[in-house]
Amino acid sequence: MQKTGAVEDSLGRGGIRFDAGRHHRAKIGFVLLAMEQTIEEDMFKLAPEGVGVHFQRAPMANRVDVGTLSAMASGIGDAAALIVPEVQLDVICYGCTSGSVVIGEDNVFAELTRGAPGAKPTSIISGVMRALNAVNGKKITVATPYVDPVNEIERVYMEERGFEVLNIQGLNIENDEDMVRVTPDYIFEFARQVDRPGSDAIFISCGALRSVDIIKALEAETGKPVITSNQAMMWDCLRLAGVNDRNDKYGRLFRES
Repeated sequence: MQKTGAVEDSLGRGGIRFDAGRHHRAKIGFVLLAMEQTIEEDMFKLAPEGVGVHFQRAPMANRVDVGTLSAMASGIGDAAALIVPEVQLDVICYGCTSGSVVIGEDNVFAELTRGAPGAKPTSIISGVMRALNAVNGKKITVATPYVDPVNEIERVYMEERGFEVLNIQGLNIENDEDMVRVTPDYIFEFARQVDRPGSDAIFISCGALRSVDIIKALEAETGKPVITSNQAMMWDCLRLAGVNDRNDKYGRLFRES
């Protein structure tokens, strides 16, 4: 509850002055993988003034495969409950693209709501699909760092939800520690190689990749909208929170939608 200023300070100087605080526009919580190293910095970079971003981590091994992703499901709600627990969040988000697909959005949302009731639940993959729809990206190519079994699950997941995946390729990296070290210039080259002439949009999957850094350059090179996991996640969280700021720093999505 916001204080009114009626509280006396310890020196008896009358009412203490309060305002709405730094995060007066929105408060967004993110549940991340235990070993995540990219998302926090990207969220601070993407958040407009007046929007608070708050983080907690759920247990998970460094190896990224179907088994380890599935195993972290029960920790999502517990982690969400630790994010500024005495404060009402506007949005609570699970920050793992492949985990969202393997566990399933409904299961993720149930866990998030268990931990942070009252906040609007979302996930990276939910934001990605809304972002693709916003830029009219129905025929897509997908560049990932994942192993093939995870890529196949992601392809099926997106095709079942109305997207035509013209091509999906992964770097077959098994450890998150290696994913965070892939250079932005290599991500640029890889995504361009994965793209196909008939695609409407390029999706670079995984919050661990430093793909936010190459969005504008890749859009200029290909003439197509580029959606990345972290860009789409923040855009989605902001729109769910009622924050509709636009800018020209992070591609067509933030500029036009």
